Amino acid sequence: MFIAADYPFLDVLWTMLIFFAWIIWFWLLITVFADVFRRHDTSGFAKVLWIIFVIVLPFLGVFIYLIVNHDGMTQRSMNEAQTQRAQMDDYVRSVAGSGGAAAEIERAKGLLDSGAITQAEFDAIKAKALAAS
Repeated sequence: MFIAADYPFLDVLWTMLIFFAWIIWFWLLITVFADVFRRHDTSGFAKVLWIIFVIVLPFLGVFIYLIVNHDGMTQRSMNEAQTQRAQMDDYVRSVAGSGGAAAEIERAKGLLDSGAITQAEFDAIKAKALAAS
C-alpha cells in the first residue's frame, strides 16, 4: 500500500509553495530586524517603534519598512560589503608578505646578472629561500 496515494500531486506542490513562502518570510523578518539594528541614523526610540510595528502587524510592518527604507537598506548593505572587502584585502596583504621564495630567488637572480653577487652566493640564497618555504 502506497502512502503517497492519498496525497495528490497538487497538494505536494501547494505544500512546497507554503514551505518556501514560510522560509522567505523568516528571511525577510531577519533582514528587516538586522537592518533596524544596523542603522546609525535613527534613535533607539524609532528602532523600538519599528520592532513593535513588525511584531504587532508582521506583514504590514515588514512591507512598509521595505517600501520606506529600501534605499537605505541597499546603501547600508553595500557599505557593509565594502568594509568587509577592505578588511579582507588588508588581511591578505598583511599575510602575503613579500612574495615568498620565488620573489627572493628572482631578486637574487637580478643581483647575479648585474654582477653584485657570485654564483656561490646566489646558490646559497636560493637554497635558503627554498628551505624557508
